[in-house]
Amino acid sequence: MTRINFIFVTAAILFVAFCLGWFANWLIHRFTRVSQADVDQLEQMGQELHEAEETRDQAITYLQQREAELTNQLAQTEAELAAAMEGLRDARHEAEELRSQIEN
Repeated sequence: MTRINFIFVTAAILFVAFCLGWFANWLIHRFTRVSQADVDQLEQMGQELHEAEETRDQAITYLQQREAELTNQLAQTEAELAAAMEGLRDARHEAEELRSQIEN
C-alpha cells in the first residue's frame, strides 16, 4: 500500500465516520425534538393547574369561614340550651315549692 492509497483510505474512513456521526446526531435530534404543539399543551396544562389550585384555595377559604360560622352558631345554641335548661330547672323547683305550699 502506497502512501497516497493510505491517505485516500484514511480520508474515506474518516469521511464515513463523520457521515455516520452526523446521521446519528440527526436521528437523535429528530426523535427527541419537542414540537410546538406539545409545548402549547404543557402551557395549557400548567394554566389549568394554576386555576385549579386557585379554585381549591377559594374552596378551602370558604369552608373555613363556613366552619367558623357553624361553630359560632353551635356555641350560641348550646348557650341558649343551657339557659333554657336552667330556667326549666328553676321553674320545676318553683312548681315543687308551690305544690308543697298548697298541700300544706
